[in-house]
Amino acid sequence: MSNYHIKHLEEYYQVYRKSVREPENFWEEVAGEHFLWRKKWNNVLSWDFSKPEIKWFEGAQLNITENCIDRHLTTRADQTAILFEPNDPSEKAEHITYKQLYHRVNKMANVLKSKGVQKGDRVCIYVPMIPELAIAVLACARIGAVHSVVFAGFSSTALATRINDCDCKMVITSDGSYRGAKTIDLKGIVDDALESCPGVETVLVAKRINNEVTMKDGRDEWLEPLLEQASDECPAEIMKAEDPLFILYTSGSTGQPKGMVHTTAGYMVYTAYTFKNVFQYRDGDVYWCTADIGWITGHSYIVYGPLCNGATTVMFEGVPSYPDFGRFWEIVQKHQVNQFYTAPTAIRALAKQGSELVEKYDLSSLKVLGSVGEPINEEAWHWYNDNVGKKNSPIVDTWWQTETGGIMITPIPYVTPTKPTYATLPFIGIQPALMDENAEELKGNQVEGRLCIKFPWPSMARTIWGNHQRYKDTYFSAFENKYFTGDGALRDEVGYYRITGRVDDVIIVSGHNLGTAPIEDAINEHPAVSESAIVGFPHDVKGNALYGYVILKDTGETRNHDNLRKEINQIITEHIGPIAKLDKIQFTQGLPKTRSGKIMRRILRKIAHKDTSNLGDISTLLNPEVVQDIMDNAL
Repeated sequence: MSNYHIKHLEEYYQVYRKSVREPENFWEEVAGEHFLWRKKWNNVLSWDFSKPEIKWFEGAQLNITENCIDRHLTTRADQTAILFEPNDPSEKAEHITYKQLYHRVNKMANVLKSKGVQKGDRVCIYVPMIPELAIAVLACARIGAVHSVVFAGFSSTALATRINDCDCKMVITSDGSYRGAKTIDLKGIVDDALESCPGVETVLVAKRINNEVTMKDGRDEWLEPLLEQASDECPAEIMKAEDPLFILYTSGSTGQPKGMVHTTAGYMVYTAYTFKNVFQYRDGDVYWCTADIGWITGHSYIVYGPLCNGATTVMFEGVPSYPDFGRFWEIVQKHQVNQFYTAPTAIRALAKQGSELVEKYDLSSLKVLGSVGEPINEEAWHWYNDNVGKKNSPIVDTWWQTETGGIMITPIPYVTPTKPTYATLPFIGIQPALMDENAEELKGNQVEGRLCIKFPWPSMARTIWGNHQRYKDTYFSAFENKYFTGDGALRDEVGYYRITGRVDDVIIVSGHNLGTAPIEDAINEHPAVSESAIVGFPHDVKGNALYGYVILKDTGETRNHDNLRKEINQIITEHIGPIAKLDKIQFTQGLPKTRSGKIMRRILRKIAHKDTSNLGDISTLLNPEVVQDIMDNAL
């Protein structure tokens, strides 16, 4: 069946039409011909968005690691599976072959089992971008444990919340991490977090920076000696198609992060199929996604998607600016990278440095450039296309979410004509709909509305861990019988989609979804603060930055505002992480509110954007006079 690898536009339309008219037949063919199953399914799909309940490949049995590793051993045992590029360029890169990966994953799986981890148990992985991170993820999948990776830049509070929410019994971490010229004491952060996590029985610690750390008797153990003793054979646990594979937390626009649950079979089929097509991966290529495995991009397009296709996937520990801003291009040249997938934030930061650092390196190996995390602005798109791709490597501007599990709207390189700022066409099997204010679907082209998906796809999240009602309320209640993405979009005259941004209170900063509520909660803990509101404003590197409006308590004492700003950002760093710090903090006497007490963020957003020409009717506000005061003192 040729439609596993689409090669021209006519074929895309042909395959797309089939995937929409006969979705069950289409996905059955893809799943049946390209993966290893212990038992085939009785039913391809059953779904009901009103509950919501979605099941793919029901009755099937499999283990995703047999598809990522075991089945490649006969044909590519000695091919590099994971190419680890360390933070420090003087440290040697590590090539881990499929055979080595098989043995290392088995050893790790046996260590987990020896510590009492069983099928269905949750394991929290708080590890930097070193091979142990990918190996721990695969080891969990090997034995049917549910992994919950927490990005190793999160604070101890954020970590504790995620550990407790899904009741993890084990944490895997390292003694610390390198980030450019800095080192971070990860073990210390874990120790702080675990003071409020009674459910954790074991902490396994990998050595990375040879930091002095405190080991708690009976709980903490060094990982290396355990791995040395472990057997390198471990039979794969047979999983049902709908068994949970992992939980990954995404910022909610209200407080508590949402633990999105992804299941086994559908996720495997969809991530593998999208990877093959969106990156036009061919045998022998070297593929590099610069994301962290702490995000969904890393799960789907560093680990599972590439390995299911027998690819060579690069894992980079460092940052784009260390030791200088030529680091990405040096790596592309060194490893002859063919597909390069990064975020607009990184592209803008690199573009700011000019093109000299790009021109120093030979980037002729590049065949496909990708962008992920937020819509890419036109200026960055052209810089990327001209300087990095030399106008020879198509840019795939991919739109998708933690909740979708895989890429949803994207060009297919060498197939779909690209257009700057547009994610272009829906991927195979994806049925988007744009909805208006009256919940009516907007038909035809040249329309703008709220982006929904009206038919299930294999890799969609099935629930929010421990809170199915919240899953229903968040994604399936706004529009009947449709998944609501939370994003606005427009469809142009040829049917291309452009994502216009979040329609709720989530702001994308440097590609990270940040809910405003948890940041406001953190600020409001400062003893001098009575209330706060956060909005995003355009930033030439991060895409958006955060603008805080803060009301201080009237204590009669005058406080130094610059010190207060530092203290507020310090609290945010402790509660959420440095990624959520505010670029601007304006102290104000009041916030514009409706009579029901809702803060009118739309007005605050316009002021932050310096666009006050049309604030709409503010006479209905509880306190319209406050708006002029905020405008007069805007930063």
